[in-house]
Amino acid sequence: MRKLENSELERKSVEDFKQAEKTPIIIVLDDIRSLHNIGSVFRTSDAFLIEKIYLCGITATPPNKEIHKTALGATETVAWEHNKSVVEVIENLKKEGTSVYAIEQVENAIFLDDFKPEKEKKYALVFGNEVFGVSQEAINLSDGVIEIPQLGSKHSLNISVSTGIVVWDLFQKINTL
Repeated sequence: MRKLENSELERKSVEDFKQAEKTPIIIVLDDIRSLHNIGSVFRTSDAFLIEKIYLCGITATPPNKEIHKTALGATETVAWEHNKSVVEVIENLKKEGTSVYAIEQVENAIFLDDFKPEKEKKYALVFGNEVFGVSQEAINLSDGVIEIPQLGSKHSLNISVSTGIVVWDLFQKINTL
């Protein structure tokens, strides 16, 4: 096996990315403190042609050199918007017909491996603060909660890792519908 050169990867230009059909997933980041986590979410969103990212509350916004370190230009491709209120974002998404799911550990959560996306439906995934998770107010407004099964002693994952796991899982499931 030979490692591929960057020129062989058929990467989309910024314009090609913007014109491409998007995966019907929206990411909502609520009060994310780490600029590197924000950048990583942008990069994952670029990789899977995510429709949009909402940056809520204290979540920092581009341009920012610390976000850029991990985003590596994905802030130029992935559509994003800042809103102070995650509640307002969730309410507006639901009015538009988007199904909103918080990613959190709660009573009666759906385990990720049991979650079955529906064809022709758009999903918004809410990821919360590194210390406090998704706010109870956001959970209450969500259509449901998805939990990543974890077997170790920590039962918590970094927000950028959680985003990667959930987006990859839903991307696979959506593309096999």
